[in-house]
Amino acid sequence: MNSEAVVRSLAALAQPVRLQVFRCLVVAGPGGLTPGALVEAIGVPATGLSFHLKELTHAGLVSQERQGRNLIYRAAFDQMSALLGYLTDNCCEGEPCLPSSTAVCAC
Repeated sequence: MNSEAVVRSLAALAQPVRLQVFRCLVVAGPGGLTPGALVEAIGVPATGLSFHLKELTHAGLVSQERQGRNLIYRAAFDQMSALLGYLTDNCCEGEPCLPSSTAVCAC
């Protein structure tokens, strides 16, 4: 992952609603969610959600697929892993990093 893609991804996640949308899509897993399900889950108006999904898609963090009449949005786990890898490449001075605790993620 190049630094331009990293900056684009971090900028997309540096907004509370977009971060919340992305976290919900990560929790939803490979099945993804429709915009309607996201609206219900996070309580953001559909018009605002559309803007945030567009930004996350542009950053490569979210993919969109049409299934019949529905749009399904999914977290781009490969992009997320690449971003995390980029951020941790030089952490801990080359020593293995151990998490201090396991966090629970909820929408």
